[in-house]
Parts: sequence; C-alpha cells; structure tokens
Amino acid sequence: MKDSRSLDQITQEIIRIKTVHALIAGNTQNEAAALFGVSLKAVNNWWRIYCELGIPGLRMKSRRPKSADAGGKLKGWQCASIVRTIMKKTPDQLEFGFMLWTRDAIAELIKDRFKVRLSKWTVGRLLKKWGMSPQKPLKKAYQQQPEVVKTWLDKEYPRIARKAAQEKAEILWGDEMGVRSDDQTGRTYGKIGQTPVVKVSGQRFSCQMISTISNRGNLRFMIFDGKFNADVCITFLKRLIKDSMRKVFLILDGHPVHKSKKVKSWIAANSNKISPFILPAYSPELNPDELLNQDVNVKTNAVRKKTGH
Repeated sequence: MKDSRSLDQITQEIIRIKTVHALIAGNTQNEAAALFGVSLKAVNNWWRIYCELGIPGLRMKSRRPKSADAGGKLKGWQCASIVRTIMKKTPDQLEFGFMLWTRDAIAELIKDRFKVRLSKWTVGRLLKKWGMSPQKPLKKAYQQQPEVVKTWLDKEYPRIARKAAQEKAEILWGDEMGVRSDDQTGRTYGKIGQTPVVKVSGQRFSCQMISTISNRGNLRFMIFDGKFNADVCITFLKRLIKDSMRKVFLILDGHPVHKSKKVKSWIAANSNKISPFILPAYSPELNPDELLNQDVNVKTNAVRKKTGH
C-alpha cells in the first residue's frame, strides 16, 4: 500500500521513534534532544506518549482518536456497566484469571461481556476518560464486619468524644509496630532489565515502637527491644499518664496484650487517669496512629510519595 504521508511527516516519525529508543537505551532527555536536534519539551512529550501508547502512539496514523468515547466501539451504557463492575467487583470474583484490574484484564472483561476487542492502549485512554488511574490497593480483612464499624463510627465514637469533653480528657489513639534494618523502602531508577543494587551491611537488627497520637496530632512514642507484652505496654502507659496533664481516653485495637489481665488490672488501678476503648476487630483504617506507622514502616506509600516516586 502506498504511503500517502509527506517525506517531512515520515522524517518526523523516524526522529520521534529514534529519540525514544535513545531514552530506552539509557540516554537522558537532554542528551537525546541534543543528539537529534529537537527541543527538550518535544522529547518529554514523546516519552509521555510512548509510556501511555507505546511505539504505535508515535506514528502519524496512530495518534489519539478524536471520537468522543476514545475508541468509538463502546456505547455509553456499556461504559457505565464496565465502570460499575470495576468499582464493585474484583476479576477473580468474575472467574477471570486475574487478581487486579489491569488494562489487559479490563480489555478481557469488555470482550467477554460485549464481544468488543480493544487494545490495552485504548482501554488506558478509556480509563483516563472515566476518571480512573492505576493505584496500589488497600488491604481489608474479610473478617471485618461493616455494620459493627458503622455502629462504632455513628454511635460509639461520638459517645467517647462527649464523655471526653465532660471529663476534660484527651483522646489518644494507640498502636504498635516493628522496623527491620533490611527493609527496602522507596524506588530508584535504573536501566530496563538491570535491577539496581544497593550495598548494605549484612548485619540485621530490628526494633519495636509503641505510640499514641491525639486528634490534634500530638505524638508520644517509646522504642523497645524484644516482644511486645504486658510489661512493655504498662511501662508505656505509665509514661503516658505522667506526660499528660489531663485524663487520657486511649483508643486501641484488639491486640491480646491490650486485653490481658495484667494490663486491665493496672488500668483499673489508675482509672482516674486513663480509660481504654477498643476498636472494632480488623479495622486499622479507623486508627489515625496507623498513618504514623505507614510513615515509618512504609505499610503503604507514605515514604515513596515524599521521595517523589
């Protein structure tokens, strides 16, 4: 088939593709721009198109389609059906061979449900149009009882807050965590297929932390070695009430140590200074102190966001 494009268009396409190949090979955007005599802005734009659409996106005939539905093959009600499915179901629940919703998985869903074949690049454009982006999913224990959580939020916590106001007490949220020296946090760039290596000491060590945070963000913490037990918990509680000028309303999860006889006995003997409250089972998202743990222990992406990745 005869190519109807002009020589200038073909030349521009070749430059775009060669520039991207130079970036893949390890050249910086500044180096690639100087090598092919193009602007840094153009190089940045071509790399963005490549990351989203691949090499086909750099070709003149493969630019983004102008149709309203970014593909022209799905009707509005079909798009709405796919979005509802993505929001409410996981692929394995629909007996697909995937655990997460990727572009390939969604393309498979569309083909299975509507007999429409779309490339993963088209699916990516549709997802962007639908207001979706790739995200690291949060994990939630299947044992959690939503109705119990709702009752705690709607009734129990407001009761705690009112009682704290009446007794002029300070509400604190508590939790424990551990840190290992060999934990790898954050990401670093490297050439494709060549995983970067960071040299560290072969010696390993770990430490534990127990902490509380108030509704105003006031933090108290204690570092300790060994296993978290009743003695460690009581030591921290002693420091906590000594440091606080008001009575403490301490909200904790259902860790066995928190409900141990020794801890309960100590709290009962100091009931004028501290009162405990237990969160619903398997509900870490209710505890603001978990956010501190994420910051320190990278349970989610807190550190990575700070490093710009």
